[in-house]
Amino acid sequence: MARKEDEAMPSSPHQMMGYDRAITMFSPDGRLLQVEYAKKTVRQGNTAIGMVCKDGILFVADKRVMDKLLIPESIEKMFQIDEHIGATASGILSDARVLIERAQLRAQQHRVTFDSAVDVITVVKDVCALKQICTQSGGLRPFGVSLLIGGIDAEGPKLFETDPIGMFFQYKATAIGEGEPEIEAILEKEYRDDLTIEDGLRLAVSALTQVLDKNFNVERLDAAYITTTDKKFVVVKRDKLERVAKETRKKI
Repeated sequence: MARKEDEAMPSSPHQMMGYDRAITMFSPDGRLLQVEYAKKTVRQGNTAIGMVCKDGILFVADKRVMDKLLIPESIEKMFQIDEHIGATASGILSDARVLIERAQLRAQQHRVTFDSAVDVITVVKDVCALKQICTQSGGLRPFGVSLLIGGIDAEGPKLFETDPIGMFFQYKATAIGEGEPEIEAILEKEYRDDLTIEDGLRLAVSALTQVLDKNFNVERLDAAYITTTDKKFVVVKRDKLERVAKETRKKI
């Protein structure tokens, strides 16, 4: 029979040496284990999809409503940063709110100072700067969340993915969260540059339907978009999501 001390011993040699105890400590093979733990948290989070369409930016997310007594509208997965910029997240949503509030403040400061709308990349870099600081400062932990930030600026629609370490990449379409590998495979196969927001919504709902399978429920969906003409953040209404989900079920 194993002793309690043996059962409590960490299985990883890195953990046995204590390399995961501080964010500032590299393991001998050059890894920051706390960062890897944060990335794992994101992979276990609710799925979120971002897409650049020919007429704007689209966000679709799974809210993972598991409790029948829970009010689905109380789970916020769509965030407005400015009129022309939005975001969604996967991971620890309380961490996401801190970053979103920082981004909102940055956007408003830019409007007050320069009397113009902030560029999407400026907001992304500011958020990632804070994320990066938390990977090299003692006493802090990395943000356990990835953000999809997208919007419309002078160069058209743009979509960026930010990870817990503070890196960011620009995408045409991408997914984060637990369904990332499966949904990205679907996007690589079916995404086209000429998709409209309406087409993109159908594609995203279809992808979530296939990945969630029997667990799919329209109450789990949340979506928002920004068009290139209006440049206004708009949350998709529930009746439209229900209609699209119904059409998708018939085709699958």
